[in-house]
Amino acid sequence: MDFEWVAIALGDVTWISLAFFLGFLARGVGLPPLVGFLATGFFLNYLGIASGETLQKLADLGITLLLFTVGLKLNLKVLIRPQVWSVTLLHISAVIALFGTAIFALSLLGAPLFFGLDFKLSLMIAFALSFSSTVFVVKSLEEKGEMKSLHGRIAIGILVMQDIAAVIFLAASTGKIPSPWALSLFMLIPLRPLFHYLLQKTGHGELLILYGLVLALGGAELFELVGVKGDLGALIMGVLISTHLKSDEMSKSMLGFKDLFLVGFFLSIGMSGQLSLEALIIGILLVPFIFIKSALFLTLMTRFQLRARTSLLATLNLTNYSEFGLIVAAIGVANGWLDGEWLVVIAIALSLSFVVAAPLNNIDDRIYSQFRDFWMRFQRKERLSDDLLLDTRGATIAIFGMGRVGSGAYSKMRKLHGDTVVGIDFDAEVIKKHLSMGHKVLHGDPSDADFWDKIERTHSIELVMLALPNLQANLDALEQLREISFRGRIAATARYSDEKEPLRRSGATAVFDIYTEAGSGFADHVEVHRHI
Repeated sequence: MDFEWVAIALGDVTWISLAFFLGFLARGVGLPPLVGFLATGFFLNYLGIASGETLQKLADLGITLLLFTVGLKLNLKVLIRPQVWSVTLLHISAVIALFGTAIFALSLLGAPLFFGLDFKLSLMIAFALSFSSTVFVVKSLEEKGEMKSLHGRIAIGILVMQDIAAVIFLAASTGKIPSPWALSLFMLIPLRPLFHYLLQKTGHGELLILYGLVLALGGAELFELVGVKGDLGALIMGVLISTHLKSDEMSKSMLGFKDLFLVGFFLSIGMSGQLSLEALIIGILLVPFIFIKSALFLTLMTRFQLRARTSLLATLNLTNYSEFGLIVAAIGVANGWLDGEWLVVIAIALSLSFVVAAPLNNIDDRIYSQFRDFWMRFQRKERLSDDLLLDTRGATIAIFGMGRVGSGAYSKMRKLHGDTVVGIDFDAEVIKKHLSMGHKVLHGDPSDADFWDKIERTHSIELVMLALPNLQANLDALEQLREISFRGRIAATARYSDEKEPLRRSGATAVFDIYTEAGSGFADHVEVHRHI
């Protein structure tokens, strides 16, 4: 029997333990654990420990699963919106022009590491710095339950367009021309009903997870076989089944696997090259330039009729550098165009941009509400139909979050109180489904300061029920309710017992523990029907 895998596992205990420890410390100071994972990579790099084959495989698998889950939640209608493709193309062009010119000027001045770069290489580095991190944005949106909000969908759409641009660059720069067999990939479209049928038949357990792995890894391998970037294959396979009712369940089932493998990705970033003082200084100096990218995003989005708040929240999500920048730089190093230190420079800039972006995204609603007058200066009078403020139409009970719990609460309260109940959600598909059933459901975001500002002047709401997807989303809504000194009752849902106290401290007058109360409700239901 081959016991080699045991040796590998024991050798990996060190970096796994260190990653956990630093990730735990990062969470303790209000940063996402991924910042600790990045720090682990740099520390191991400092100790002279190189990224091994096992770690690299974990990193590659993490990215593949990430893009597959992005595809599961992607609405193709978003990509064709001018607010996505036009903003992306204009932003990339502007960043390349500005950053490329600045890098070439430093080359002419003989700055360390920049010296010897011609104009084309300067533009290539600028291109690498133009992307925002898919990994960071998806993780941030998932943790706040905002993947399907308008600003979340706009940010994800821009990231997908950037990823497509990166794939085109990779194909062109490596000289790899897709095989003529690549045209056969279009046959995946008519096979979509088959994928849906199999998804329906997989049930809800381990087969569902295994089917997701088959689609993600199989799609990646299929695209690689015909000379197309494998990650794009994983993304496309996710998109093909994204309209199925069980796609959201599959995404949630695979969440733990994806997060685990992404730890390898974050570690590999820090271990991507040899550290030097020059690389460290240049990497640090690149960090403030993410705010130039942010200013361009905010300006472009508001010019395309998005509300100031929507534009700002999407912009803050995109305020970072990207792992694709490392991939672009790696191509340059592999082809002998760039010095290997550029990998370290971009890795440092990428890591530090996460450190800057994480706290900004944690307080994004506060940044908007406290400086709303300033942000409103960027907003145009004309706005998109799905980015307008809603009217609660005289409702006295508002239920935020129309998932399974919220839908059940809506049905019960409507039976008891009639049409005075209104449901509110930021997922357009959820709203469409409820409207088709004759429900009074509106598009809105409970963490939106503009919405609560309007509610403060005109509302007749006496009871707010928060059935939002996670603790942070509920806390953000409670903060807005405090801002307007809401005097009605507030009920909130908790998924775990340790969430109850933070919700009560933040102003919830009643907290419903979903799992505990579900058991109690089940028992009551049995007792009521026992003699029927």
